[in-house]
Amino acid sequence: MSPTRIGAGVSRLAMAYKIMNSLSPTAMLGGWQPSSRAAILRTPTMTPGRPGRKRQTGMSEMHVPKSCDTMVALPAGTTHGQTLFAKNSDRPWDECQPLELHERRSHDADARTECQFISLPEVDVTWRHVGSRPWWCWGYEHGFNEHQVVIGNEGLGSKFDSAQEPRLIGMEILRLGLERGRTAREAVDCMTGAITEYGQGKFDNDANVRTYDNGYIVADPQEAFVIETAGHEWAVQRVEGAVGISNVYSVETAYESLSDTAESTAIEHGWWTAGQLPFNFADAYSANDRTQGSGAMRRRRSCAVLGARSGGIDTAAMMSLLRDHSDATQPDEPFRTDLTGKGICIHFDEGPKGGNTAASLVADLCADGSRLPIYWCSFYSPCQAPFFPVFLQGTPPERLAIGGQHPTEDSPWWRFLRLAHLAREDAPHRVAEIRSRWAALESDLMISAYPLAIDAKRMIDAGDEAFTQQRLTAYMQDNVDRMLATTEDLIAQFSATSIAAG
Repeated sequence: MSPTRIGAGVSRLAMAYKIMNSLSPTAMLGGWQPSSRAAILRTPTMTPGRPGRKRQTGMSEMHVPKSCDTMVALPAGTTHGQTLFAKNSDRPWDECQPLELHERRSHDADARTECQFISLPEVDVTWRHVGSRPWWCWGYEHGFNEHQVVIGNEGLGSKFDSAQEPRLIGMEILRLGLERGRTAREAVDCMTGAITEYGQGKFDNDANVRTYDNGYIVADPQEAFVIETAGHEWAVQRVEGAVGISNVYSVETAYESLSDTAESTAIEHGWWTAGQLPFNFADAYSANDRTQGSGAMRRRRSCAVLGARSGGIDTAAMMSLLRDHSDATQPDEPFRTDLTGKGICIHFDEGPKGGNTAASLVADLCADGSRLPIYWCSFYSPCQAPFFPVFLQGTPPERLAIGGQHPTEDSPWWRFLRLAHLAREDAPHRVAEIRSRWAALESDLMISAYPLAIDAKRMIDAGDEAFTQQRLTAYMQDNVDRMLATTEDLIAQFSATSIAAG
C-alpha cells in the first residue's frame, strides 16, 4: 500500500470521528435512553473460568436477537485494490464473546472433531486461526485464518420445522471452514459438505441452545462467496463487486452451485412447483417476507452504501458502516452516528430480550504480497469502542481470550460492556467523551499498523521470521495495553459519578 493511500484512509477515519464528536447532545441521544439496569453491571466478585464446550447450556430462543450483518468488497470496489471484509456479531447483551487464537495442529488418522452435538472425523491439519466465540460455543461468529480466509455468519429462518435429530450449529460450520480451508473456495466446499452430511438449522436439544439456519460470507484476497442454508440444503453465490448480507435470504437464482436435493426437497414440501424455472432458493425456503423486517432493512442499507461507494471503499468506510445507526428508511443517506436505537450497530433495549453488537471485525486482506493482512477487531458496541489491529504472523495477547458466563475484571469483553452501561447513564456527554478518547487511539493505530504491515512482510520475505513474530507480538501487546488502560480510566471516571454507585 502506498503512503498516499495510507494517509487517505487515516484522513477519512479522522473525518468520521470529527462528525461524530460534532453532534449536539440532543442529536447524539436520539431514541436511546439511559439504562436502569446499570447497577447489575457493577463489577462483581465472580469466579473466572471457561466452561466446558461439550453439551454446555447455550442461550434460549427468547434471549437471542435475530440480527447480524456481514459485508465484503472485492478489489475492484476498494480504494487500494484489496479485498475488505466486515462483520458485526449481534448477540444477547450479556453474552461474552472473547477473541481466541488456535495454533495450527496435526491430527492422528483416527482423531475426531467434537462439536456440541455432533462428532465428525478430523482432518490431517487444522490451520492457525483466530475466532470470535460466544463463551458457551465451540464455533465462532466470525474469524480468520493463516491463509487469509475470513468468514462471518448470519441467522436465517427457513420453512423447516424443528428437527428431532442433532445437527451442527451454524457457528461450528464457520469454524470448520477456517480450520480446513486454505482458500475461500476450499472453505466453501468443506462447509457445504458438512451441511449436506450432518445438517444444520433448527433442531430440538436438551441444552437449551437456540438453533437456526445460516447464511455466510466466505472470502479470501481473490474471491468471495455467499452461502445460504436450509436444513441439509444450500446454495452458493459468487460475489461480484461488493455485497452485504443480513438475517434475510438473498440467494435467489444467481447461485453458482446448489445442493443436489435443494429443488426436489422444496417440491416435496410444496414450497416449489415442479417444472418452474429457474429455481429460486430464497423464495422456496424463506419463511418470512423478504422485503420486510429488520434484516431486510439492514441488508438494504449495507448494499446501498457499498454500491454508492464502489471503487472508493476503504477500511474507514467499513468501520463507519459497522458503526452506522441508520434505520434504512433512506438507504443511501450519510452515515448516522446519533444513537437512534436502530441500524447495523445495535444497542439493547430494556429487559432480558435485548441484543447488542457483541464484537466486530474489519479484515483488510492483501493479494499482491506487498504487506501483511490486517484484522481490525473490536469488542461490544463498535460506535463506542476502538478497532485494534491483529496480525496472525504474531501472537495476539492472551488476555483477549478471557471471558466466560459471568463478569470478571480480567476480561476485556466484560470491561467494554461495563463501559457501555456507564455511558448510558449520561449518554450525550459520556458517549462524546468515549468517542473522543478512542478517536485519538484509533488514529494512532491506523498510522502505525500499515507501515508495520509493509515492513514486517519485507522482513519475513528476507528470512527474518522469528524477529518479525516478536516485533508483531510486542506491537499488539502494547496496543491492547493502551486500549485497556484507557478503558479502565473511563470506567473510573464515570463510576465516580455513577447513578448505580449512588
